[in-house]
Amino acid sequence: MEIPRLILTDIDGVWTDGGMYYDQFGNELKKFNTNDSAGVLLAHYYGIKVGILTGETTQIVERRAQKLKIDYLYQGVKDKYSVLCHILEKEKITLKEVAYIGDDINDIKVLASVAIAGVPISAARYIRKYSTVLLTKRGGDGVFREFVEKILGPERLDIFVKQYL
Repeated sequence: MEIPRLILTDIDGVWTDGGMYYDQFGNELKKFNTNDSAGVLLAHYYGIKVGILTGETTQIVERRAQKLKIDYLYQGVKDKYSVLCHILEKEKITLKEVAYIGDDINDIKVLASVAIAGVPISAARYIRKYSTVLLTKRGGDGVFREFVEKILGPERLDIFVKQYL
């Protein structure tokens, strides 16, 4: 599989379990799986930029993106395909050089357009049919990392791991 130049991802239902948690003061909470941060590390190691496209707008996601040095963060997105087209222009790349992972209706147009598409197993069946990569993990269980690892393949993962020996 040719590796992409850009990997884009949704957040809720991919990096999280899709739940909306609130404390007694009305603060929104999200639980991220730290395994997904390794997916960002792997992508960056191979020179692949990573971007987040999410319909929600929260400081939680902004802080997570900053911590992981995410290349693109777009929150409050109503039309993810339009944002994708904007990034393509900025990066001077084509849809054939993009991978995307998403889990819901607002992700379908992007999933259907990119070269490599991933959908968590926890997504609805009619969304999963747009996946070009078979994923076994649920949203919030490290599925972004699984997606990146499948894109890179075992040989590239072995090269990456050898630096830690």
